[in-house]
Amino acid sequence: MLLVGCVVLGTGVAVLLTADLGSDGYSTFVNGIALRTGIAFWIANLVVGAVLVALAVLRKVHPGIGTVVQVVLVGVVVDVVLGLMATPDDLAWRAVLLAAAFPVLAIGIALYLGSHTGAGPAEAAALAWDPPVAFRWSYSVVQGGGAIGGWLLGATVGVGTLAVILLLGPAVDLAARMMRLDLHQETDPRSPDAA
Repeated sequence: MLLVGCVVLGTGVAVLLTADLGSDGYSTFVNGIALRTGIAFWIANLVVGAVLVALAVLRKVHPGIGTVVQVVLVGVVVDVVLGLMATPDDLAWRAVLLAAAFPVLAIGIALYLGSHTGAGPAEAAALAWDPPVAFRWSYSVVQGGGAIGGWLLGATVGVGTLAVILLLGPAVDLAARMMRLDLHQETDPRSPDAA
């Protein structure tokens, strides 16, 4: 479930980036760093991911094997899929890519979080504040902050970015409920009840 979720998530991120109508906030931030520094997307993803995971630990959301797999595998999948796709000139096709990417992202996130092997950076940052703020809304705050940072670094933002900020958290919540997955992990992976 972890591996499938990460591949699905990485594919969704790459499709969002290819649509060039604005991507998710986290990827916008990583993409902005990659554009500004000239380093590969996956390397920027590792650096940003490590910082967010470290901050989440302060709120007792501990990393697991899924955290490492998510950071590496999603970054690599994004790089590979971006190499296979080109942004269409036609705005209608770009809108189709955006619409197709959105449910792919929600399913990918729900699957890998549902594996209870550790949350990736953006999701860990959101889960760190749930409670008191429900994941579907704390995730919007994380995505919004990433979008602003990425835009300031030169990454593309647009209608897709706004849609992700406002709707992806609730979409992940809905996808998880439809697949009967619990998104929350134990706060201490050493707990005897931890999955």
